[in-house]
Amino acid sequence: MSDAEGSNEITTIENPYAYLERDFSSENFKIEVKNLPKFYGMNEFRKLLNEKLKLHSNKIKTTRKNSPYAFVCFRNEEDRENAINVLTNYKWKGYDLQILKAKPAPDPLVKKRKENAEDLHSNKKTKTEEVCSQEEKLKNSTIPYHNVEYDQQLKLKLEDIKKVLKKFGSELSRQNTELKNWIEKQKFLYDGLPCELLDIRFSDTTEGYRNKCEFTVGIDEDTNLPTVGFRIGSYVKGTTAVGPVDNLVHIPESMKVAVKIFQDYVRSSDLKVFDPEHHTGHFRQLMARSAQNQLMLVVGIHPQDLTDDQLSEFKTSIVEYFSVGKGTPAKVTSLYFQKIVKKNHRDDIVPTEHLWGDTHIYETIMGLKFKISPEAFFQINTKGAELLYKAAIELAEPSENATVLDVCCGTGTIGLCFANKCSQVLGIEVIPQAIVDAKENATLNSIENSDFFVGKAEDILGNICFKATGEDVIAVVDPPRAGLQKRAIFQIRKIPKINKVVYVSCNPMAALQNFVDFGRPESKKVHGVPLVPTKAVAVDMFPYTKHCELVICFERWDKISSKQLQSEELVS
Repeated sequence: MSDAEGSNEITTIENPYAYLERDFSSENFKIEVKNLPKFYGMNEFRKLLNEKLKLHSNKIKTTRKNSPYAFVCFRNEEDRENAINVLTNYKWKGYDLQILKAKPAPDPLVKKRKENAEDLHSNKKTKTEEVCSQEEKLKNSTIPYHNVEYDQQLKLKLEDIKKVLKKFGSELSRQNTELKNWIEKQKFLYDGLPCELLDIRFSDTTEGYRNKCEFTVGIDEDTNLPTVGFRIGSYVKGTTAVGPVDNLVHIPESMKVAVKIFQDYVRSSDLKVFDPEHHTGHFRQLMARSAQNQLMLVVGIHPQDLTDDQLSEFKTSIVEYFSVGKGTPAKVTSLYFQKIVKKNHRDDIVPTEHLWGDTHIYETIMGLKFKISPEAFFQINTKGAELLYKAAIELAEPSENATVLDVCCGTGTIGLCFANKCSQVLGIEVIPQAIVDAKENATLNSIENSDFFVGKAEDILGNICFKATGEDVIAVVDPPRAGLQKRAIFQIRKIPKINKVVYVSCNPMAALQNFVDFGRPESKKVHGVPLVPTKAVAVDMFPYTKHCELVICFERWDKISSKQLQSEELVS
């Protein structure tokens, strides 16, 4: 390499805006939207831009929840100019929006590298200089409780759950003053909590419990070799390094073996590891799903400029490797391939392609057999999932004549586990393939009292409830981490048939607003008697991490207040 070439390379590395020269960045076409309303949701803002105003935004960034300003990116100058024209002085929730063209943000990886280089030059200590091995960094980011006894982990998680419930009680009391006296009585009865909290549930299996993992293919900083594992940090924090998973206790041995064997394939391949900074290279990801002596692998690569013949050759090679070659010790039973162009944009992720072996794997929960496809949602801890669903049934207390409305039903796992406890199960899910899987799972288990429907909960809940055979309807809600759409909650509230809601949350703090919305007072926008918390239980699905599931049972306020009044009359 010539001196000139070396100089150019250094300049490129040190320039945090060099990425704008490449064609994959939307930072070139960014605007700042100012004077946003005091209260709004990101999904609500996204729908305004893309569904109502048809502005084709690419991504939206804010500094915090309900920020008065946001940055919106577009794929080209034409879309940006159109957005500026439409949004300038547009009134949203009574606020006149103000629009400015925004400068692109610097590449965080390059920016961080420059800062570290400058700190090193000035002998200034940085956090990256702290004595911490790669293995410790990896454990701290993936299993932060790796050095905490399990009994202590449960205590810490229970304390976190209590903090969420206390905050919920205070906020609900503030939002609905009619409930204030009742909440104070609840707090007196339940040690400051707005409802009874049962003992935490947990599985005896605390290690090797994950049945699904998405491993990144990258470069190990210690060995400088292509490695299949987990990121030890993040791009935003200035690192793309990947560390090996050998000593992570939550990953099963079968997956670790498969990872090592696939890693051997990557290292011997002519294809390169994907470089997220420059968007070069091919190997990006390995997704693994395991269940009862079955192992599904999905090999994800960026095709770059590979021809169809070259891709076909790669697929043939990977099939031979795992079916009859050196990869047979991995004991793969199902092999898929996937093109991953831009991980952040769902439109750029091509559906998986079955290459070899079985098309599905099968798992058993509460005596029921479930068919699992590569894209299907399934709880990552099978034994924990059984405890979770039993807890939901316990809190719901369905009668033989009840209809269970499974909202965000996925492939039907929760609803089908309720099926022999009630007269009818009706599932709702926005993803069509999940509904196909749910119906197949019902047939697989000879369950005839269930039906599943495609659509957004906020749009079809009312129509589906008309199909309920009885007047006692229990809604079971298990939404994504961000929680349920506000419209869906208000739709549940306005349907008088729904007497009870069992809410399953994998991120209780993020779902806090949902909890409060169930209990808001009636208004022009919110119809139906409030639903208040009566019982809750924590379920530890993720040992050695800080995450914990929370299940809360909500009941109609008029029934709870009526029961309370009757109880007080009996006492007097």
